[in-house]
Amino acid sequence: MEILLISIVAFFVAILTFFSGFGLGTILTPVMMIFFPVEVAIALTGVVHFSNNIFKLILVGKNFNKEVLLRFGIPAVLFAFIGALILVKIPNFEPLYSYQLFGKTFEIFPLKLLVALFMMFFAIIDLIPYFNNLKFDKSKLSIGGALSGFFGGLTGAQGALRSAFLIRAGLTKEAFIGTTVVISSFVDFTRLSVYATRIMNLDLKENLPLLLCATLSAMTGAFIGNKLLKKVTLKFLQYSVAILLLVLSFALGLGII
Repeated sequence: MEILLISIVAFFVAILTFFSGFGLGTILTPVMMIFFPVEVAIALTGVVHFSNNIFKLILVGKNFNKEVLLRFGIPAVLFAFIGALILVKIPNFEPLYSYQLFGKTFEIFPLKLLVALFMMFFAIIDLIPYFNNLKFDKSKLSIGGALSGFFGGLTGAQGALRSAFLIRAGLTKEAFIGTTVVISSFVDFTRLSVYATRIMNLDLKENLPLLLCATLSAMTGAFIGNKLLKKVTLKFLQYSVAILLLVLSFALGLGII
């Protein structure tokens, strides 16, 4: 049952997040947690996410923008390493507030709340017509890369901030998706290399059928998303990013994810 449900979620979320450039790991992790302990759920999601990124790299990686990749991607990777290292060394952050809902306890952590506020800010900008022509100067890309990489390594939410910056970097829709995929793959590799010691301590062999099905489902979703790319506009991508940013910022800020 869990293999079927997780595979279906991976398939549909992969289609949706193909355009936004983020969200697969964020949405898939809570679903994994329904059936597995937190550490195992994060490890399984990490493998599916990284494998799907490699597949997307083959599909659309050639469309990346070299200048944006260098200005944004290098700081993102460096600061993702720093953020992940801090997470490993100082794993326990005290929650600001905790509450109960439907019999479950949710905790609001300061770093996740900060990231949620960043995401909400960018989402509002994307949804207000007055800011439609707002673009980020390319000299600011390194700042965006550093912020998204650092908070990504520390909280796992790097994709949302990355897309929030890059959607306003003046890229075509093909270049936006290609560049986000390349940067995401590098950041994923950096984070997983730091988390590797934790993942190696978990025995995932018994979950190989689930990993295989979920990964293939996500890849199929990404393949379909790539086929639909010609039918969508940059405006659609912008609104997709904004809506997902809003949803995830509320979930992150409220301690749901």
